Amino acid sequence: MDTEIELKFLVSDAVVPLIPALITEFAKTVTNKPSRSLQNAYYDTPSRELRALDIGLRTRCSDNECEQTIKLAGEVVGGLHQRPEYNLPLEGTRPDLTAFDPHIWPHGMQVTSIANNLYPIFSTHFIRRTWLIDTQSGGKIEVVLDKGEIAASGKMEVISELEIELVAGSRNELFALADKLVSQNNVRLGLYSKAARGYRLADNCPLKASKAIGFVPLTSHATQEQALTAAINYAISFVQKHEQCYFIKPSLKTLKRVTDGIRLIRHTFWLFDDIVSKDSTESLRGELKWLLSELAWVENAIQLKTYTSKRHAYYKKINNAPELTQVINDLKELQPSVDDINAFFHSARYNRLLLQLTTWLIDKQWRKSWGQAQFQAAEQPVADIAKRLFAKDWHDMHQLIPEQQTLNYKDYLSLRTRLENSLLSGNCLGALFNKDDRQEFRIPWLDISHGIYELSTLEYLKQLCAGQGDEAMAKIQSWLAQKSDFLVSAMEQSRLASFNTDPYWL
Repeated sequence: MDTEIELKFLVSDAVVPLIPALITEFAKTVTNKPSRSLQNAYYDTPSRELRALDIGLRTRCSDNECEQTIKLAGEVVGGLHQRPEYNLPLEGTRPDLTAFDPHIWPHGMQVTSIANNLYPIFSTHFIRRTWLIDTQSGGKIEVVLDKGEIAASGKMEVISELEIELVAGSRNELFALADKLVSQNNVRLGLYSKAARGYRLADNCPLKASKAIGFVPLTSHATQEQALTAAINYAISFVQKHEQCYFIKPSLKTLKRVTDGIRLIRHTFWLFDDIVSKDSTESLRGELKWLLSELAWVENAIQLKTYTSKRHAYYKKINNAPELTQVINDLKELQPSVDDINAFFHSARYNRLLLQLTTWLIDKQWRKSWGQAQFQAAEQPVADIAKRLFAKDWHDMHQLIPEQQTLNYKDYLSLRTRLENSLLSGNCLGALFNKDDRQEFRIPWLDISHGIYELSTLEYLKQLCAGQGDEAMAKIQSWLAQKSDFLVSAMEQSRLASFNTDPYWL
């Protein structure tokens, strides 16, 4: 058995000719292996039993020689892929599961039944160029460039990937080479394997943006440190997923999901400050702040698009005010283009940040400044911590907005950051508790959060109207203020309902 430890990158055609020189600059010596044409087929049953177990079964043929490969469930963190892998020579082209050591299979797996029902799901064909490099400190890294296609059900996707795999030596050297590569624009970290992409193509399940950020998967017995790593890994994957979604189908809401993932990372650093010192995240927090500032325009852009959509209830009113329409159109002209955003996601600084987050997580860099207190805190059950945290949040929120007080739009707008952080804590730790109870408790607060977002949109439109010195614009401002009042009334009902819901963590 081998355990792959590799980093995957998606590369544009512009950077491919630069790769040999970049490798040579990094390495002590480079061995250039002959290019190979690889024909691969991926197998599963009609009910996708292997996929359900996160097992990949592939046959590969090149130069009249074939092999079969099993990849078992592993871990993907950022662009780092770690999976147990087993390879056997193969006579013919059909795989034989029974040839593998029976001890490798998950408990209860029906190997014979699955073997009898296998068929090829999709194929990949590509030209592979390979370099084996010796590093200055004696390590070995294999670099492969794959250019070709994935084919399934009459559809095709392009493969243009660079993978660097640690053969011998320290993982730090793998990350050092990765840093060298992402210093070039047009190289970005890859989250999804060829197999994952192939299954989506074969099953006609394209990658789609999430409607909202979900809940970090946690077991009931997770420690505080395990919850920290799960939350950061979830958030990095969430960012990368929506980055890829944007390339498939550009959308402002997809960009908003990217910012949601970044905010979850920042919130996680704060949430686990018992074991994560500010010193260990100072550089990362600075870069996360930069990234959010680069995407700060997205929310206003969504607001402008929403209220000028023909499907929106306010469209007719706004469209009847030519001065406001002109202001909105002028602002839209200033927004970055799709090409600008694509270039940003390929930029060295953005990808270096994702690589730094991955390195921080894999190397457990938060441990470097630990004392005895942090070691003990790390082993505490996170469920106990979550209960205390949620109870304090709930108490503080009641203090901010007591049941007897009537709130106005300014009160709600000032509450936004505090409420969003409270909801993010639920995203981090809420999976420890009953799903139905959690959902019932969060619904009024999510309604309020959405209402605050809409209030901020109305405020933004009022600001665009302000100072125009036009009677029509003044009427629009008055109308927007009226809409704010209606919205606040609805939010007040949600707020009062929230006091009658039992906390789900008790």
